[in-house]
Amino acid sequence: MSKAFTKESDAELGDDLPEDTGGLPAGSKNYMTPQGFARLREELMTLMRKERPEVVQVVSWATANGDRSENGDYLYGKKRLREIDRRIRFLSKRLERSEVVDPATRPKTDQVFFGATVTWANSRGEERKVKIVGIDEVEPARGHVSWISPIAKALLRAYEGDVVKMRTPGGVEEIEIVKVEYR
Repeated sequence: MSKAFTKESDAELGDDLPEDTGGLPAGSKNYMTPQGFARLREELMTLMRKERPEVVQVVSWATANGDRSENGDYLYGKKRLREIDRRIRFLSKRLERSEVVDPATRPKTDQVFFGATVTWANSRGEERKVKIVGIDEVEPARGHVSWISPIAKALLRAYEGDVVKMRTPGGVEEIEIVKVEYR
């Protein structure tokens, strides 16, 4: 069988598709905390300085071994290289569009803005705490929610003591803002 029929093309793997915005509203900035920006930048640097060169070395070694059509190291290496390059492009664009907002530099206020840690209570008196962060920093287990999430949209620009309406799958729920902090 000819290699012409076995070679994977980049177009078949989705490289010709438009870049995913990753949930970011079209035309908006990618708001991030300094910690989130540093984490994404560190991932980008690790991919560029460590992982990509290591995979390139493996692919070069595999290429020198001869027949590429049945060379697992070569095939896997090329696939992994495409994945790394795709992630590098994504991270580069994300960081380029980002606007770092440091909540610690915000003047003391009891109004909810990006970066705020908000304690809120529902009608049953159950209290919860969330921190409003960028979409690349979301960690539900730690209470970090995106600034475009329904809870954040309900809380943004409200003041401590306000009662706001939050849309949930079960309907509209009223919640009270108990405490607003910027750390």
